[in-house]
Amino acid sequence: MGVLPDGPPPLLGPYTRVFQADPAFAGHLERELGVWEERGGLYFAESPPHPVFWHRNLWEAPFIAQFDSISGAAKILRDIQRNWAPILWTQFRRGALIAQKLPPISRKPRPFPWVIPDTPMGAWTLLDHRTLAVSADCTSPFPAGVIDFPEDHHGPPSRAYLKLWEALVLAGSFPAAGERCFDAGASPGGWTWTLANLGASVVACDRTPLDARIAALPGVTFVKHDAFTLNPQDIGPIDWLFCDAACYPQRLLGWIEKWLASGLCKRFVCTIKMQGSLDGTGANTVDFDTPRRFAALPGGRVVHLYHNKHELTWLGF
Repeated sequence: MGVLPDGPPPLLGPYTRVFQADPAFAGHLERELGVWEERGGLYFAESPPHPVFWHRNLWEAPFIAQFDSISGAAKILRDIQRNWAPILWTQFRRGALIAQKLPPISRKPRPFPWVIPDTPMGAWTLLDHRTLAVSADCTSPFPAGVIDFPEDHHGPPSRAYLKLWEALVLAGSFPAAGERCFDAGASPGGWTWTLANLGASVVACDRTPLDARIAALPGVTFVKHDAFTLNPQDIGPIDWLFCDAACYPQRLLGWIEKWLASGLCKRFVCTIKMQGSLDGTGANTVDFDTPRRFAALPGGRVVHLYHNKHELTWLGF
């Protein structure tokens, strides 16, 4: 049998949140959290007073539940909701048996564009052979924060399109035929390729020319220019602004603030290219302040996508 708690008891000591790390950026997450206890890539912590970005998934309402059997553990989860993704760092065999008694979740690559189902995706782990740590409320709708797509090895000129696919799926909104997009720092054209394939009209701007195949796509207009020296009035009203340009985060923020003030665009997807060292000793050189300023912009949020590298993505809607 399984026993649900009457209230949310502490997970480990005083901790009330669980952050799933991206292994490549665990040092950044540790810096953001300050105080934490790590178990197999899961960071048990209190929520700090500032936003935390460097994780794949955040368990927002975790609790502990005791169980006496495999069936009891599975019943606890089934009684809450349908979809659960296990994150196991111990008790692997026992965890696999519990997962077998739950409705299956697909981990196959999903063709783009894909609409996230309304049913939520929870997460769970085993602390020991009788104790579940569970959260039905998670920030990522993808199993364990992971989303894969069938890759196109022929159309796009780079793999950058994958993070735009993920960002649009996460936002739950896609440029449509007849909508006007501005793609800043577009070369070689992976994001422009994505937008044109959705049927949108694209003004692609960069100092370096687009791949010839991308420039020839219907609805694509190329402007050879440094996008950040253009004012919003130079471009005019647009439905979407996209930016995957390599620039300092502070410069991108100042440019986006001009666009927000202009009122000429309402939807934004921008990559915040981080500076500084990735190693534990040099992590203090990373700019943690500017992404927080992005997150404070009206209607915006900052995420570390599964397909991001040393960068974050700002979604402004």
